[in-house]
Amino acid sequence: MRYNYLIVGSGLYGAVFAHEMTKIGRKCLVIDKRSHIGGNVFTENIEGINVHRYGAHIFHTSDKQIWDYVNSFVAFNRYTNSPIANYKGELYNLPFNMNTFYQLWKVKTPEEARKKIKEQCEKFTHITNPQNLEEQALVLGGEDIYQKLIKGYTEKQWGRPANQIPAFIIKRLPFRFTFDNNYFNDTYQGIPIGGYTKLIEKLLEGIEVKTGVNYFEHKNTFDIQAEKIVFTGKIDEFFDYCYGKLEYRSLYFEHQLLDIPDFQGNAVVNYTDHDTPFTRILEHKHFEFGTQEKTIVTKEFPHEYSTDNEPYYPINDAINQNILEKYQELSLSVPRIIFGGRLAEYKYYDMHQVIANALEKVKKQGHE
Repeated sequence: MRYNYLIVGSGLYGAVFAHEMTKIGRKCLVIDKRSHIGGNVFTENIEGINVHRYGAHIFHTSDKQIWDYVNSFVAFNRYTNSPIANYKGELYNLPFNMNTFYQLWKVKTPEEARKKIKEQCEKFTHITNPQNLEEQALVLGGEDIYQKLIKGYTEKQWGRPANQIPAFIIKRLPFRFTFDNNYFNDTYQGIPIGGYTKLIEKLLEGIEVKTGVNYFEHKNTFDIQAEKIVFTGKIDEFFDYCYGKLEYRSLYFEHQLLDIPDFQGNAVVNYTDHDTPFTRILEHKHFEFGTQEKTIVTKEFPHEYSTDNEPYYPINDAINQNILEKYQELSLSVPRIIFGGRLAEYKYYDMHQVIANALEKVKKQGHE
């Protein structure tokens, strides 16, 4: 066999796995059906601006080892995710903090804010066992926060009314009683200087990579070339959907180059009303503090997943979990196949978690 590992997918999981295995002398071939490397973290340089082609990716972690690991390949900047919510032209800071509460109710102290939230929630004390997301949100945050900042955005995101979305989607609402707009609580946060593609390029340096290649169209040919296969695609597709298809929500992106230096003054603005068809607008230059004369914005439209578009968010309800467990059981019958990453595991992962999982899998392979 020509390779120790065939790695299907050049996203973070595949790239980290290939890098680490190459480092210890294993021969790897990485293939990807897209025309580029990087999977969903791919960034494309247009007019000197690194465009997040598949939606915003902000690296954040409290794991110093993972932070040091990614910084050993490329330097990261100091970008802090501080999104803005636009509700029918009214602007609010996210996540919910003292700035948000002042914008909603003109309260100025944590005590006033707590009192106002309690007063808002008291109208819904009759809901003792929330049956859906709407009831859960009203119990946790009251009418104003729900109507202006949760309802429309969530219904667009999931493509169904809030009273038909499971309550567990928002087990809690993160209230901050400080004037802090930092969306994440992690110790480390930033964006690779020059874009995520630079990180992937560094990880895959010196490794044979083939893009524009569909594994399933050449499966027999590829399978005999490697001792083991790392599969980062959809686990249900690998098994030809024999137990049915796992459900996802998908996204559609509309990119636009504008001949102005600044469109919205922030990298991420969420549109939380129901009537605006997109959920958010990204302005990519702000991820890297760009000063270019032009700007590029991306409107993000959620929609139902089909085989014609990309799977983004797994719908981890009971029905899909039951299907997933059948596929996971079936995966035990093919020990030379390693399933890893968000699609192969049908799980929403942050980037640092994907990297940690890939490193852990490499360690286990070394002991086998």
